[in-house]
Amino acid sequence: MASEPLAHAAPAGAKPRLIFFYSPLSGRCRRAEGFLAQVLQRRHNHDTFDLVRVAVDKRPDLAERFRIDSVPTMLVVADRRVQKRIVSPSGCRELEGFLKPWLH
Repeated sequence: MASEPLAHAAPAGAKPRLIFFYSPLSGRCRRAEGFLAQVLQRRHNHDTFDLVRVAVDKRPDLAERFRIDSVPTMLVVADRRVQKRIVSPSGCRELEGFLKPWLH
């Protein structure tokens, strides 16, 4: 998964941006990252999203901007708007349901 700073939301018409807010010390975040990898691999959707990982301790400004109160939190940003948000997914099924509108 790519790790890069988030300059601004995805431009209109671009592939949706999946923003994963996490803490490197959190076991729940590592587990959610594993769920995400499984869902994308199983569905062959690695190129569906522009994936951005944001460590909340390194980018508190982005956590505040997107109102992140808890990690892990994932957002889908498309057409310059947050389309969906999920906090602490409990498994692959829940995460797959969350991402279903964009998966092939």
